[in-house]
Amino acid sequence: MTESSALTLSGLNVGWIGTGVMGLSMAKRLQKERVNLFVHNRTKEKARDLLNEGAVWVDRPCDLIEKVNIVFMMVGLPEDVHSCIFGGHGFLQSEKELSGKVVVDMTTSSPSLALKVGGMLGQRGALSLDAPVSGGDIGAVNGTLSIMVGGDEAAFHKLRYFWEILGKTIVYHGSYGLGQHAKMVNQTLIATNMIGVSEALLYAYKVGMDPWKVLESVESGAAASWSLSQLGRRILKKDFTPGFYVDHFIKDMGIALEEAKKMDLGLPGLSLAHQLYLALKDQGGGQLGTQALYKALERINNISS
Repeated sequence: MTESSALTLSGLNVGWIGTGVMGLSMAKRLQKERVNLFVHNRTKEKARDLLNEGAVWVDRPCDLIEKVNIVFMMVGLPEDVHSCIFGGHGFLQSEKELSGKVVVDMTTSSPSLALKVGGMLGQRGALSLDAPVSGGDIGAVNGTLSIMVGGDEAAFHKLRYFWEILGKTIVYHGSYGLGQHAKMVNQTLIATNMIGVSEALLYAYKVGMDPWKVLESVESGAAASWSLSQLGRRILKKDFTPGFYVDHFIKDMGIALEEAKKMDLGLPGLSLAHQLYLALKDQGGGQLGTQALYKALERINNISS
């Protein structure tokens, strides 16, 4: 954070919708920059930390957008995004002027919805960006997220100080929906990688090796990945708490597979990962972290490590 960006953001009216595992940490980072934060969430209690630090609660999205210059959304599902914008109490129900306001959807959602959002908000004079992120709960806390942005280019440049607070790698990909398409690439990579991480650690366990030593051997070589170093360690600690929920990952993979189908593109690796995660959900693992795929593969192999 530079001194100039801190001065620029101080006192700015900013809205935040969605205070889940990642959204709460991201909103806290903005709050530390002395913005005037206005918050809405499906469950008010989950925004309590922000409210205790001076954030203002707003009951409805249509009321929130009237109070702020910029509003960020980090909600769970495309349906939630749709509700915040098009629903009975959504942004577009506001009867006040929306020209010049910026709406940033950081939810992983569908590219087609991002196109619709951009078009409809644009008719009211508002600028919009689809800006999904990668980096999990750790990246949200530390401000090291990768942010993939599509939408209005002027709005992208206007928010340069916000990107600096929330992320480390920020790439503008082009028009509405392209940020979401970039995130589908990201999720496809993670899905198949998590199969490899889980299978490799099961292999090490089954052969009787010390999995921590194995991890030390392979994580800095050609097999290195964020998932291996970060989530592999959580697996070995039997820590399956969510940095990102299985339920939400299943949603993301479903979007990617749907987009691939439209392009007549076969993705067998992603399809396999989707099926394995659905099996994990059926076993009651929907609210676990994505590293819990290891548990599903344990069950398939009748292993209790």
